[in-house]
Parts: sequence; C-alpha cells; structure tokens
Amino acid sequence: MSKKSAAATDTETRATSDHAPDLRLWLRTLACTNLIENHIRSRLRSDFGITLPRFDLMAQLERSPQGLKMGELSKRMMVTGGNVTGITDQLVAEKLVVREDSPNDRRAYIVKLTPEGRRSFRKMAEAHETWVVDLFAGMDDKQRSQLYDLLAALKSSASKVAGKK
Repeated sequence: MSKKSAAATDTETRATSDHAPDLRLWLRTLACTNLIENHIRSRLRSDFGITLPRFDLMAQLERSPQGLKMGELSKRMMVTGGNVTGITDQLVAEKLVVREDSPNDRRAYIVKLTPEGRRSFRKMAEAHETWVVDLFAGMDDKQRSQLYDLLAALKSSASKVAGKK
C-alpha cells in the first residue's frame, strides 16, 4: 500500500490531543482493524484471486456442511440478499459451491461447498490464519492476552450501551 493510501485509511490521523480519549481510542481501534482487513483483502486477492466477501461466504459454508439457505447466509454475513446472490453466482460458476432446492421450502435454495470448494477453502483458511498470526507477531503472549481481555470488556460495555437504543 502506498504511503498516500495508507494515510487515507489511517482513521487515527483524524484525531488530535484535543479530542476525547475515548474517541482517540476508537479511531486507533478502527485503524488497526482497517490495516488488518486491508492486508487480508490484498493477500486473498494476490495469492488466491478471491475477494474477502467470497472467502467469508465460503467460511460460513465450511462451518455448516449441511449447507445454508440464501437468507441465512445473508443474515450471517450481514449483507443484502442481492449481494449473497451475486457472490454465490460467482462461486457456482467456479464450481466451488452448489445451489440445491430446499427440501422443506420450494422457494428457497440451499448453498453448499463442493468437494473442490472445500479443498480450496482449506488452503485459503490455512494461509489466512498464518497472515493473522504474522500481523500479531509484534506482540508477546502477555500483550495478546491482555488485549483479548480488554477487547472482551469493551465488547461487553458497548453491547450494553448499544442494546439500550
């Protein structure tokens, strides 16, 4: 990534010391998320010729060998049904997934990984795990454990506040 595009995606640069510490912390967290996600997107594209949404759809299917309805995929991936249809169409064309009629609902389809899709996903998932481990390699075990615990506390706090709407 060029310096210009790295700066453009570094949300932390939006904050100054005049901003609330919580806002600066949020922007640093977002900057880290963006760095990690952009690296993974780039590696998936360069190493496997696949997009992150396609990888994510295959990951959902890997966890559900019996297959999933299109609506369930949409819900799990938090995208529209149209997005899931487009991604599924691409993966069907590449013979990585199949779309079958639902035995319980004539209006619905079940999407499943093909054997080739399962093999392809396994290779991608192994590489993905290595990339993530590499991205966290600059932290020791204690730091990773502390960060994990701190993020759990943040998730709990944010969930409570967000649930109040």
